[in-house]
Amino acid sequence: MNKLFKTIISASILSVALASTAYAKPYKIGAAVYGLKGEFMQMWVDQLEKHPAVLDGTVDITVFDGRYDALTQSNQFDTMITQKFDAILFVPIDIEAGGDAVEKANEAGIPVIGSNTKVTGDSLYSYVGNDDVKAGEMQAEAIAKAIGGKGNIVIMEGPIGQSAQIERTQGNQTVFAKYPDIKILEQKPANWSRAEAMTIMENWLTSHPNAINAVVGQNDDIGLGGLEAIRAKGIELNTIPTAGIDGIKDGIQSVKDGELYVSFFQDAKAQAQGALDVALRKLEGESYQPRSVIWQEYADQMPWGDGTAKRYDIPWTEITKENADRLLQKLSE
Repeated sequence: MNKLFKTIISASILSVALASTAYAKPYKIGAAVYGLKGEFMQMWVDQLEKHPAVLDGTVDITVFDGRYDALTQSNQFDTMITQKFDAILFVPIDIEAGGDAVEKANEAGIPVIGSNTKVTGDSLYSYVGNDDVKAGEMQAEAIAKAIGGKGNIVIMEGPIGQSAQIERTQGNQTVFAKYPDIKILEQKPANWSRAEAMTIMENWLTSHPNAINAVVGQNDDIGLGGLEAIRAKGIELNTIPTAGIDGIKDGIQSVKDGELYVSFFQDAKAQAQGALDVALRKLEGESYQPRSVIWQEYADQMPWGDGTAKRYDIPWTEITKENADRLLQKLSE
């Protein structure tokens, strides 16, 4: 071997060694979300990918689209376990089946941090999200107030068996039970889908002509779908107050325009980036300091502490005409 060739090899080895020292292998973290058809989950993923640790290469994120199917999510967990992911951020479609998937990851030594929706039991390392029972209560109270505590309402739910559907329904029912003059005419899942909600509402408006006084949509897409059906029937939107939840762009704009009667903003950035910070705290230990700005924004209501709390509850914000522009700006950040 000639001297020049030896020099090149030595230089190459040194270069690799220096690169390895300067840049550690990124954490491989999976984000298993229940589905990407709806705008809120698209927002959640977008905000996750804007986390500083993702932007600087500390974390390599792989997003798994669960396609609204518990078996698909279970199979995706098998893939992440086989490929030895370092941690999993989980937004489950089913509260029961999701718990089984988490147990598999726990047995493989992979921490799972929940976000947005929950699983049964205490198998999650932590949960970062909003209180959906509270959301269901708030929208029901707003609707009850809008119709003076009496009248006929319809409720369109999320996917049956998902924690958000279960808990928002619980909140709805707790409030409406206090109003004996409010009657629930119909209640049916619309699966977070604007198109499904529009079809369901069209059918209800036909089967209950001039009888529906208000609509509870358990997310903004559902509420907006209901409004489209009301508009298509030639009915003035403000005569049938309609509620949503989420604070997607169209939902906020609809409240601002006086169409959607009320909605409540859940912060996708806080959910996604907060969950990733909690995951990194689990992987790096007590020296880790959270890197997302959301911990400063919600410092009073949701303190970081040492990053090991089992639950971090992000506060809801009622969307109004007055704060709509500020919230729309927040979505663009």
